[in-house]
Amino acid sequence: MDGTAPSAAGWFEGIDRDDEAAVTEAIRDGTAEATADWPARAVQSAFADDAADYYDALHAATMAATRAAIAEAESAGDRQLVHAVRAMDDCERVANELAERVAEWGSTVADESGTGITFARELAERDPEPDERRVVELARRVRDLDDEAADLRASIERTAPEVAPNLAALAGPVLAARLIALAGGLETLARKPSGTLQVLGAEEALFAHLRGRAPSPKHGVIYTHEAVRNTHPDDRGSAARALAGKLTIAARADHYTGERRPVLDEQLRERIATIRARTEGEATGAATDGDGT
Repeated sequence: MDGTAPSAAGWFEGIDRDDEAAVTEAIRDGTAEATADWPARAVQSAFADDAADYYDALHAATMAATRAAIAEAESAGDRQLVHAVRAMDDCERVANELAERVAEWGSTVADESGTGITFARELAERDPEPDERRVVELARRVRDLDDEAADLRASIERTAPEVAPNLAALAGPVLAARLIALAGGLETLARKPSGTLQVLGAEEALFAHLRGRAPSPKHGVIYTHEAVRNTHPDDRGSAARALAGKLTIAARADHYTGERRPVLDEQLRERIATIRARTEGEATGAATDGDGT
């Protein structure tokens, strides 16, 4: 329907059927107050030759509208973050795997052997002899992949605060992007309960637990967050639950309002401090008892 006169005009009345953008807009944004004989109106307005021609045009228009909606969704900021963080992880993984090969191979041609990407970078700077050319070229591929991973990380650190300001502030840009990627998008993440967010990235351990082969995982990728990693092992489960709870609220705020809520930062700091104080208090008490004072 033409949104300007929904009770009198058909979907495509007044539209050139060869104008794909206009036809797509009519499908996506048009509304009608009541049903009508749209094929007849299309014929009357000379948009279509007959009802069959109208339905052919309608099918083509709905397909074009669907393609436009998919392209719009894929270009959204959270989808770009998903691609960027996955590409970064791929670059890092492949660079490290190839660096191991370079270390083994390079030790046969270099005066000094080494390990990892650092050695690959050193080898990449060599002006190779003929018998060294292939391993040096491989080392340069490692260097380039490592550089690309660094560039992708920098891009994520710039973009994540724009796409998910609260999540990026609480989790850090890279972890925020990784959570969005694991969930499949910011909207999907915002709809998940905190218990699910807590174990994102620990799917194998979770499935093993469900099969009765392992204990329930306390955390997934959020383990890399300082609030969990730097908390005493006995309290990491509590810290992970607290962090997951605040990250869930942050994801919902980012998706539904996009407004920055600094109060979440302070609430998380206070909660983690309370959790850590329990272990510190117990340790102080034990030391006091041991001294007999």
